[in-house]
Amino acid sequence: MIRRALKVRKTNSFFLFGARGTGKSTLLKETFGEGEALWIDLLKPELESQLLLNPSMLMEMWRGSGKEWVVIDEVQKLPKLLDVAHKMIEEHNVKFALTGSSARKLKRGNANLLAGRAFSFELFPFSAQELADEFDLEGALSFGTLPGVHNQSAAEDKLLFLESYVLNYVKEEIQSEQIVRAMEPFRKFLPVSALSAGRPLNFAKIGRDSGVDPKSVERYFVVLADTLMGFFLDAFSKSVRKKQRQAPKFYFFDVGVQRALAQQLDIKPKVRTSYYGELFEAFAMTEIHRLNSYTRSNYQMSYLQSGDGLEIDLILEKAGQVIWLVEIKSSETIHDEDLRHLRAVAADFPKAEKVVLSRVPQARRTPDDLQILPWREGMGVLFGRPADVV
Repeated sequence: MIRRALKVRKTNSFFLFGARGTGKSTLLKETFGEGEALWIDLLKPELESQLLLNPSMLMEMWRGSGKEWVVIDEVQKLPKLLDVAHKMIEEHNVKFALTGSSARKLKRGNANLLAGRAFSFELFPFSAQELADEFDLEGALSFGTLPGVHNQSAAEDKLLFLESYVLNYVKEEIQSEQIVRAMEPFRKFLPVSALSAGRPLNFAKIGRDSGVDPKSVERYFVVLADTLMGFFLDAFSKSVRKKQRQAPKFYFFDVGVQRALAQQLDIKPKVRTSYYGELFEAFAMTEIHRLNSYTRSNYQMSYLQSGDGLEIDLILEKAGQVIWLVEIKSSETIHDEDLRHLRAVAADFPKAEKVVLSRVPQARRTPDDLQILPWREGMGVLFGRPADVV
C-alpha cells in the first residue's frame, strides 16, 4: 500500500479536492475505519436522483445511521447538499468529509462552502516521495503516476488505462455535467492544449490550430483548471498590471494524461532529446506544485521571460519576497552555458537562492553560489525537508 503524503485531519469537517482517479475515495476509506462514517456516493445514479429531488433526505439518512461523520463523494454533482450539511454542522455538530473532482460547479454556482467551517485539501497523483523505491522516472515520464496507472504492470495496459481516462473525462466530467455547450470544439481543443503545455499560451495560435475561436480557447483552459486537470503558471512581474498582460503557461496535473490528450503515448521519451526535456520539466513542475500544496508552503509560483529571450523556469515567492530562482534541466551534466540565465538575473534578485534541478548524480555549488542538485534532493531543499522525505 502506498502511503499518501497528504494527511487529512479528523478534528474538523473538510473538503478533499482532486481530479478523478487520484485516490480520494481510497484515502478516505483508509482514514475512516469500517462503519465509522455514513458514506454518500453521488456516482450512484439512484442515490443521486433521490437526493436531487429531496436534499433534506441527507439529514434523515444521518439520523438513521447514528454516525459522527458523513462522507459525500463528488459533492459538486449536488451542490444543494452543502446547504443541508451547513445546517447539520450548526445544529448537530456533524462532521463532513466532502470530495470533489471539479470545483467549477461550486465556484460558478455560488455554492455554500460552509463559511470557513471546513478545511480544504487537494490530492494529486502519486508523487516520487510517495512511491519511494517504487518510483521510476522513465515510467513517470511515459505514463505519469495516477494510481490506476501504477496498478498496471504492462506498458500496453498503462496506455489503455490512460486512453480510457481521457475519454471518461470528456464523457463524465464535461459532457454529463454540461460544462461546455458544444462538445466538438472542446474535443478539437484538447490535443492542441496538451501540445501547448509548458509554453506561454497564445490563444490565437491555439485557436487556429484547433479550429476554435480564441475566446473559447481561453475559456476552455479555465475549464481545465476548474476541473483540476492542470494549473496556470503566471508570468513574473512586480507590477500586477504587467503580470496580467503577459501570457501564463499551463501545466497538466499529470504527464501521462498530458501525453494521452496529445495522442503521443506511442512516442517513447528518449534521453537527450528536446521532447524528453519538455516532459522532465512538466514532471518537475507538477512535483513542485504537489509539494507546495502538501507542505502548506504557500509559495506563489511564476516564471520569468524577457523580451530578449531570457527565461527562468520557476520563481518561488512568499509574502512578496522572491525566495528561489529555479531552472529545470533534464541533463546529467550541467555546463556553464546552462547557468547563463540564472547568472544574468542574479543581480536583480540578490537575496534569492539560485538552484538548478537536474539529473546530475552529485550536488555541487559554484563559486558564485549557484546550487546544482539532483532533482529529488533539490525538491527537499526547496521545501526545507531532508532529501529522503521528498
